[in-house]
Amino acid sequence: MAKGNFGERLQREREMREVSLNELTVGTRISSRYLEALENEEWDKLPGGVFNRGFVRSIARYLGLNEESLLAEYDLARGEERAEAPRPYENKIPRPPIWIPIAMLFGALAILAGLVAGGVYGWRRYVAHRLARPASSATSTSAPEAASATAPAPTATVTEGPTSQADSAADPAEVSDNVPLALLVSTSAATRIRIVGDNVVLLDEELPAGDTRHFSARKQFEVTASDSSAVLLELNGKAMPPIGAPGASGTMVLSQKDLRQAPGGTAQP
Repeated sequence: MAKGNFGERLQREREMREVSLNELTVGTRISSRYLEALENEEWDKLPGGVFNRGFVRSIARYLGLNEESLLAEYDLARGEERAEAPRPYENKIPRPPIWIPIAMLFGALAILAGLVAGGVYGWRRYVAHRLARPASSATSTSAPEAASATAPAPTATVTEGPTSQADSAADPAEVSDNVPLALLVSTSAATRIRIVGDNVVLLDEELPAGDTRHFSARKQFEVTASDSSAVLLELNGKAMPPIGAPGASGTMVLSQKDLRQAPGGTAQP
């Protein structure tokens, strides 16, 4: 298949059904920049691997196209079919004892496990410390208010103005913006996950079922999963909605605004 045929067909099928890129983005929960990259065959702008194939499958399902046929055209355009690899030349040089690389591997794994455990422990203490600071500030602010309530009426009248000004200066939205983002990712089934925090790729691999990972960022996370129903997200201990439809791939952006949800379900200003 010549370059451009796959992207042109994808765009033609979408336009024949009078479906805009915005409608396709809402229907498939795929970012519009990924949809444009597929139609323009700009492979370097896509996540790659199973994510691209999941995007093609979701688009075919939404437009009513044959999924396997469209995937075959994508593979042909992407050039993912590889010729059979030549047989390696037989090395006659004696190999070192097998226990040496095994011992080195176990040593490296032990060091990596220690670093990960130390990092997770330190991050949890840091988050707990940052979350405890607003609570301690609120406790120290309530102490002068309690003292003014027990004082005589003239004294309470004098201190009432400054106290109300201090209370009005507290802005919950401003305090929330200073809290770092802590993302907990759990998998109920094996799936490939890509996580970008503050425009830095933190994870891009397939996780097994029952795996749990922790990540941190200052402004936002972008989470992409090949199977949306297999991923559970918690942002600073708060459960997030599903990434997409069950069995389909999807992408979700999480930021400070997702922490400022009112009890009724509406976002705070």
